[in-house]
Order: sequence, then structure tokens, then C-alpha cells
Amino acid sequence: MYSTGGIADRFVPLWSRAEGRLGRPIPAALRFWDGSEIGPGEEGSCPDVIVLRNKRALSYAASRPDQLGIARAFVAGDLVLEGSMERVMAAGASLYGFDFTLQDKLEAVKLAARIGAIKIPPPKPPEAEAKPRGRLHSLRRDSDSIQHHYDVSNEFYRQILGPTMVYSCAYFNSPDDSLEEAQTRKLDVVCQKLRLEPGERLLDIGCGWGSMAIHAASNYGVEVVGVTLSIAQAERARERVAEAGLEDKVEIRIQDYREVSDGPYDKICSIGMFEHTGSDIDTYFVETAKLGKPGGLALHHGICRQHSDEESPNTFITHYVFPDGELHRVARVIAGLERSGQELRDVENLREHYALTLRHWVANLAANQEAAIAEVGAERERVWRLYMTASFLAFERGDVGVNQILGVIPEKEEIALYRASPGLDLARPDFVRHEISVDQVG
Repeated sequence: MYSTGGIADRFVPLWSRAEGRLGRPIPAALRFWDGSEIGPGEEGSCPDVIVLRNKRALSYAASRPDQLGIARAFVAGDLVLEGSMERVMAAGASLYGFDFTLQDKLEAVKLAARIGAIKIPPPKPPEAEAKPRGRLHSLRRDSDSIQHHYDVSNEFYRQILGPTMVYSCAYFNSPDDSLEEAQTRKLDVVCQKLRLEPGERLLDIGCGWGSMAIHAASNYGVEVVGVTLSIAQAERARERVAEAGLEDKVEIRIQDYREVSDGPYDKICSIGMFEHTGSDIDTYFVETAKLGKPGGLALHHGICRQHSDEESPNTFITHYVFPDGELHRVARVIAGLERSGQELRDVENLREHYALTLRHWVANLAANQEAAIAEVGAERERVWRLYMTASFLAFERGDVGVNQILGVIPEKEEIALYRASPGLDLARPDFVRHEISVDQVG
């Protein structure tokens, strides 16, 4: 361990005790606003440095000594990273389960106070933080939460997602596939799992920018109603439908799925939406069961927790990315589906696919970083960079998965016993961890 004097020297006892209990060096250096630095090994040997640019960075962390406090400092630009965000976050994840003692926490707070970094009241959260109001999962609050995430900028999302404008897990046959190829394949997989037939009516819940609706209408001859709560998404989706000449086949509505009243539909798809329902997931499955024809198929595609049952409501993701969202265990999701009367027919976990998808998105953001900041501001660019990097690491670790869950609406009919595709050998080393460079500075 080294320390270069100044403020850093005051943290030497706390740092030393933490390394002693951890049993190994803390995997990053820490530089303070006076230029002093503390870190593992010898000075200059650590490639990754967390920089606290001012006292407010430490005040954010002290006022919320969890991931939210650190995230606020990063989003505000008071904390920056020199080196690899991926390495720092992966190393941080390796510390899960380690915690400071109460004595250490009190000492840290006292130390922060002595150097003038404790503010009463604490600093206000950055503007990019969501501020949901009203009853949880009311129609109005859900609409506000969706618009917080999706009504950022259509151009910003294009910079990240690429020309397909598909904001969900792609489906790779090979890690060498382009993102566009894999996203188009995913749309085909959904259509094939639903056994779409010409003339059928498809309800697309959470239709985004219309990619699924356009693909299904163009290639499978179905009539599609897509619903979204995002005004910006609906505007662009309607433009894309018109550009494709599909106005007689595709209708895009700004509408809550709970208010759709023109069922029943032959088939239903919901891609990357049920995470937003949170604790209201049982209502989601009951409503989709009501909207489908007897014997019809419904495909539910969403992220699930792999391990822990509970998720804290005070995380970076819930405050900045998906307000009021919640991830459930896949068993909990399936139980909700079955309670609604839908029969479970298939579950496919695409965890590795989403890790690779997110790496593509982070690489796209890195390539368009200046344009992204010009479009949505530095705070929101930092939010998306942090969120997507944390997400691909979580998928690679196996903390979360993404599942396509196929159900049959009551009054079952015989359906084919095969999947849309033969699946992949996910044990292949080149697939499990196919790296795309995603690092940026700052």
C-alpha cells in the first residue's frame, strides 16, 4: 500500500484495516481533490484510479454509504474513473459480502467531517435522478416512470442501439454476428415461437420504436397493435411504420396495456416490459390472459434475478434507470403466469446473449460519446454508461438472466413441440465471454 500525503494519509488506518480483513489489496487507487493518492502496491502501479474531484463527492458517499451514494457522485461528475470502468466494477463486485464494521463506518464519517466533507443537509441528487410521484403502479405513475427512461431522446437511443432500434436482448448464432444480424434473428425467433400466421392479430405490449411490429407485419403477414407509454417512442414508431408502408397493418398507440379493450388477440408478445410491472406482475399476467384468444400464444420476454429473492428499492437502477421496476426470480414469474391460467410451454434463458448485446451497446456509446453528450447532456450519458457496464457484468457473472417464457391462453390447442431454433452451444468458451472493447475515460 502507498499514500502520497495530504488527505490520503488520513485514510491510511482505515484502508489498512479494510485490506487486512479482505485478505488482499483493494483493487483500485483513490485520489483526492488535493491531488494526494492512496492505493495498492507502489505508487503508479495501479492502472485504475477513482478520483474524488471535490468534497461533494465524499459527501454523496457519506450521506448514502451504499451504491446509490457512489452513483450520485459519479453521475454528478464529482467522481470520475481513470482507467477501465469494466475492471473497476468487476473488482467491486468481487467485494460483495465484505462490509465495514460499525466502528469503521463511524470513523469514516468522523474523518469526512474533519475534512469538511459532511454537509447538512446533504447535497441534492443530480437532475437525472427520477422523482416518481403518486400511488405505486397507478396508471399515471407508471406512465411517468416509463417516460423518464424512454423519452430521453430517440437519436440518443439510435446512437446506442443501432439501426434496428431494438432495445432488448439480441439472439446470436455466433459471437461474430453483427448486432443487427442478431437483433433481426431475435425478432424472427419471437415470431416463430408464436407461430404467427397471415391474417392473425398480434398485440405487442411495450412496442418500443416499432421494430417488432414492423418485422411481424412485413414478414409474417399479421396485423399488429403496438402499445407504449412513451410519447417519443410512439412518434418515431409511427414514422417508421409509415416509412415501411404498413399503416394499414400496424397501429401504434400511447396506451397502458391495462386499458386495451379491443381483444381478444390471436397472439401476444411482450419484450422487455414485464420488469416494469414490479410488484404488480400478477396483474400483468391476468390482463394478458384476458387479452388473448382461447388457445392463443403469449410470449413474455424479460430479465429475471438468478439468485436473491429480494431487491432493495434504493439502488442506482431504481433511482436512475427503471423507476419502480423490479426483477423477480424466474420461478416467481412462472408462478404468476400459471396463476393467471396460462399454461407454461417453454422457457429459454438467453443470459449470454444479453451480456454480448450489452457489450455492443456500450461499445456503440463509446464510439458516439461526444454526440451522446451533446444530445442528452453529460449526466445522462454517465447514467447509461454506468448502467450498461454494470448490466453486462451482472449477466456475465450470472446474477441476472433474461428469459423467453411461452404460455398458452386457457382452452389449449395442440402446438408444435419444437422451438423456433435448435439453440446454441452456450458452453463454447468463445461464446461465454466474447469481449468487445467498451472502455472510456472519465
